[in-house]
Amino acid sequence: MKTKITHLTSAHPRYDTRIFIKMCSSLAANKNYEVSLVVADDKGDEVKNDVKIFDVCKKNGRLNRILKTTKNVYKKALELNSDIYHIHDPELIFIGLKLKKLGKKVIFDVHENVSLQILDKVYIHKMLRKLISKIYRMYEVKSLKNFDVLVLAEYSYESYYKELNNKIEIILNMPDLQPLEQFVSKERNKNEIFYIGGISNDRGFKVTVEALKLLKSRSTDFFMHFIGPYSKDLIDSINFDKIENNIKLYGRMPLYEGLEYSKKAKVGLSILKPIGNYKSSYSTKVFEYMALELPVVTSNFKLYKDVVEKYNCGICVDPLNPKEIADAIEYIMTHPIEAKIMGENGKKAVIEKYNWKLEEAKLFKVYEELIK
Repeated sequence: MKTKITHLTSAHPRYDTRIFIKMCSSLAANKNYEVSLVVADDKGDEVKNDVKIFDVCKKNGRLNRILKTTKNVYKKALELNSDIYHIHDPELIFIGLKLKKLGKKVIFDVHENVSLQILDKVYIHKMLRKLISKIYRMYEVKSLKNFDVLVLAEYSYESYYKELNNKIEIILNMPDLQPLEQFVSKERNKNEIFYIGGISNDRGFKVTVEALKLLKSRSTDFFMHFIGPYSKDLIDSINFDKIENNIKLYGRMPLYEGLEYSKKAKVGLSILKPIGNYKSSYSTKVFEYMALELPVVTSNFKLYKDVVEKYNCGICVDPLNPKEIADAIEYIMTHPIEAKIMGENGKKAVIEKYNWKLEEAKLFKVYEELIK
């Protein structure tokens, strides 16, 4: 009889790279497992990659999601009556605790250090952030010790969560190389720049726009692809004067659809501000760019310098300095031989060390130990 596994999320999109493309799809390929995924996006139920996806309907607004969507997620979880539940959002911790009381095995997946992240949440009043962060930490201390396993997406907060539960496995969100192979291009012959991921000022949007203006002032020909979700307020706050014809914002796309726009690009961009988790957490897109043989321009945090400079696969820059960003982009665009070497070096690094196959083995180990 197959072991029934259900992944639960109230906040992430159904084709989330970590949850669906990596974890659920890998588990479903193992014929010993029957895998389901519960999401809330109003896109209906479906079966994809042998994963049964159940939609419990989206509730608009953060408060509605926390109070109402979570109840629907729990109801569906009970209907599915699985052997193991793998939850992916802090707001679902209480659901995990309920499932534990019913005798279920429960994994909590810590995508980021949430109590630290709260300190940088712009929608929370600055005077309240420390208090809310402390309250959330107390909630974690009380709750997370009850789960069978904590899965962490980063090494950087291992010691922080080790205090709460000693059953920990770190599973990095590294690229799955085989499906990315179709986007490896030998014809990067246009001055195009590529970005995929959430679009916000914390993720370098404003400083990138300023860097692009500098490139324009140098009469540099370029086109920038921004793939990912963004808010109207963000766009309204930015002055695109003189570069409006040099950029395009596509909105959220499934990973492999968005990567189509990388095929002609010469530069993969990932500029994160030096705040919160960003300085100590890997950005998956950096390794995806490397897998595509796309030279990387990213923030000069030690975490990234230890990869990018060690393997000579791109350039690290001050994420607050538009000129450094512009100079790095321009260098890669105007030095094709060096750019080609950077791309090849990046691909070699992900084949050797930074890939999903190595992380997948850790995922299987977690599940195998739970069903013993």
